[in-house]
Amino acid sequence: MKNHTPRLLLHACCGPCSTTALERLFPDYDVSVFFYNPNIAPHDEYNLRRNEAKRFTEEAYGSKVPFLEGQYRPDVFLNSVKGYEQEPEGGLRCAICYKLRLEETARYANENGYSFFCTTLTVSPHKNALLINKTGEDLAVRYNKLIYLPSDFKKRNGFRRSVELSQSFNIYRQNYCGCLFSLPSSSICKGNA
Repeated sequence: MKNHTPRLLLHACCGPCSTTALERLFPDYDVSVFFYNPNIAPHDEYNLRRNEAKRFTEEAYGSKVPFLEGQYRPDVFLNSVKGYEQEPEGGLRCAICYKLRLEETARYANENGYSFFCTTLTVSPHKNALLINKTGEDLAVRYNKLIYLPSDFKKRNGFRRSVELSQSFNIYRQNYCGCLFSLPSSSICKGNA
């Protein structure tokens, strides 16, 4: 652990999005990666994304950045979005999903002595960074010992950098957001996680 650097729990949705976020946060924070994504389906896809995020973290940062995994409970996600299955990509279902993942990240951070929490979700040009940051800031109010670190990791060529680093580390890049509802009949989604 780096001396006197604030502890930050970084919610990671996948390996590619972790790349830019970790590159930018690691110099200033004692970062741990938290993979919590009950939305990802099917289970094989979840395993693939988790394994790639873990592999990247270990290859790029070794023991300097711990990789933690939350419980994979797709039923929690499905119950949360019940009634919103037909929402378009980027609609209310996605807002519920962001909150679900950030809330568990905040809970874990609060219970385990982190000062900050953040998410890699804002690397994607298809994700609403304003909504994600507002959700994180609202949760930080509930957990008053925590500070949400707002981000828009896609800025300053962050998304392009994530593509470069993904190529360098040969990281699997998914072609849909993560949940079954984001899988159009062609199996290709406009948004990356």
